Amino acid sequence: MIDASPAAVATRAQPAAVPLQLSVVVPTFNERDNVELLFRKLEAALAGVAWEVIFVDDNSPDGTWQVVREMARRDPRARCIRRIGRRGLSGACIEGILASGAPFAAVMDADLQHDETQLAKMLSLLESNAADLVIGSRYIEGGSADSFDRQRAGISAIATQVAQKALKIEVADPMSGFFMIRRDRFEQLAPELSTQGFKILLDVIATARGSLRIVEVPFTFGSRLHGESKLDSMVALDFLGLVLAKFSHDVLSLRFILFALVGSTGVVVHFVTLFVVLKLFEQPFAEAQGAAALVAMTSNFILNNFLTYRDQRLKGFAIVRGLLLFYLVCGVGLLANVGVAFAVYNEHITWWLAGAAGALMGVVWNYAMSGLFVWRKR
Repeated sequence: MIDASPAAVATRAQPAAVPLQLSVVVPTFNERDNVELLFRKLEAALAGVAWEVIFVDDNSPDGTWQVVREMARRDPRARCIRRIGRRGLSGACIEGILASGAPFAAVMDADLQHDETQLAKMLSLLESNAADLVIGSRYIEGGSADSFDRQRAGISAIATQVAQKALKIEVADPMSGFFMIRRDRFEQLAPELSTQGFKILLDVIATARGSLRIVEVPFTFGSRLHGESKLDSMVALDFLGLVLAKFSHDVLSLRFILFALVGSTGVVVHFVTLFVVLKLFEQPFAEAQGAAALVAMTSNFILNNFLTYRDQRLKGFAIVRGLLLFYLVCGVGLLANVGVAFAVYNEHITWWLAGAAGALMGVVWNYAMSGLFVWRKR
């Protein structure tokens, strides 16, 4: 006897869903000319695999997210996460993987420079339990980064050596942006990962502290077809901050280290301005010192807005409001600096240690209050 109830008919009309095997996470910014071509490449490379691709777009001005949404209406394997008010490749990768539905997640760029034909091999290594993390490597036998110009090749080589030696990482290509990981292992590490910066793989490896079984597979790094590279001079500071954060075993956060690095540039700006106003313009010391402090604070605000808080960057009138609040925060921080320094010095502790204690107090205060009032999350 055939069950003709509505529920039974509906069940027969829909094929049984195939469990997802792989989620491919692709962070994007101004990649509208690449996303559909990448989708077709994934479709060819992952034939026979139940997969999805999650494009995590940082509200691209070129409308990348609109192109992905249109794709998603035609094919449910494409998904879009549109982030507004948040920026950064690492944060996009974290959000994408945590939103994925498969037991394995791959990360790759949208610029078509990563070799999607390696994904099936990487997935096989994870499904066979041969590894927890599989890295697409440019620097093992069979891999290549010949598309790099001389400058980028040199920077990549130096960064790789610094990461390997400072963090005792034995992976040949810890700077790769092409990898696949077990989602359950990633979720264990996610609370300790930084949402800032560009080097999510390095963060994952360093945070795992040797607990991940890692396999590298070679691939040839291709040339970008459309759009422009997102790498800029700020990436070097992001990288240095990440290495220092992981070197301290996350006692110091990446954002705090970047804030402190910016503050160190402010010291240089302060003394240069003091010299110029005092010696070249022949102004009294009090006026020169005040001008130097104002210029240094302004310099620190600008650099912090473009680097330390790049993912929460102030724009428009908010910049003026933020700058005034930053002046206020730093002014109180200066009082805290002097107060702590005097208190330590009065305990008959050497002058330089007292000064360092005051400076540390000032940095901690400025960082904490800046996060609360100047670049607070809305």
